[in-house]
Amino acid sequence: QVQLVESGGGLVQAGGSLRLSCAASGRTSSIYAMGWFRQAPGKDREVIAAISWSGGSSLYADSVKGRFTISRDNAKNTVYLQMNSLKPEDTAVYYCAAALSGEHEYNYWGQGTQVTVSS
Repeated sequence: QVQLVESGGGLVQAGGSLRLSCAASGRTSSIYAMGWFRQAPGKDREVIAAISWSGGSSLYADSVKGRFTISRDNAKNTVYLQMNSLKPEDTAVYYCAAALSGEHEYNYWGQGTQVTVSS
């Protein structure tokens, strides 16, 4: 089992920045990849960024590419999402998730953190 706890959400004006953190505990040595997802009211949950735990390769959704950066600190078992140039349409609940080796699915989820961007 892996437990994930997000932090860093809040209210920010358009154009501002926030950094989300996701601290992992439990079977962290088995983590294969971690991702950030978001869900806005009335919309489906979408993946916005993901990073491999060992090699550090990352990918982004087109909607956040160039504005958001995912990174990880293996020593702290923490993944970050630096969000710059925020837009009102970035308003959502943001979740981090973990996929373990051999599973290749995001089976472990944090509780979510609210990000609200005002215009």
